[in-house]
Amino acid sequence: MYKNDKVIRRYSEPFKLKILAELTTGKHTKSELCKLYSIAPTTVNEWIKKYNRKDLMNTRVKVETKDEISRIKTLQKENEKLKKLLLKKDLDAMVEESYLEVAAEKLEYKNVQQLKKNSISSFY
Repeated sequence: MYKNDKVIRRYSEPFKLKILAELTTGKHTKSELCKLYSIAPTTVNEWIKKYNRKDLMNTRVKVETKDEISRIKTLQKENEKLKKLLLKKDLDAMVEESYLEVAAEKLEYKNVQQLKKNSISSFY
């Protein structure tokens, strides 16, 4: 055999589907199937993409304890509470700015800054 001779493997459609079916049933993992049938993992990934079986791609399973889950839930509730408080604060600031604009207009000031400037100087 020569140095440049390569073995090119062609797999039939039924064979590809058989591999994906075995992967779907969970009978074997992807790495086990690759070793069993002498297939490169990238080849199996290409078949998964080709047949639009993204559910068979590597998935990440997150194992958590009950303490971690309760802590996450507590943090999520706190996060929601803080978001609502921030939204309320922003709305209050918008309402206050609107009131100042109306007040400046009624008192015949050019803008809110002039009203604020005159209010501060008359206060002291």
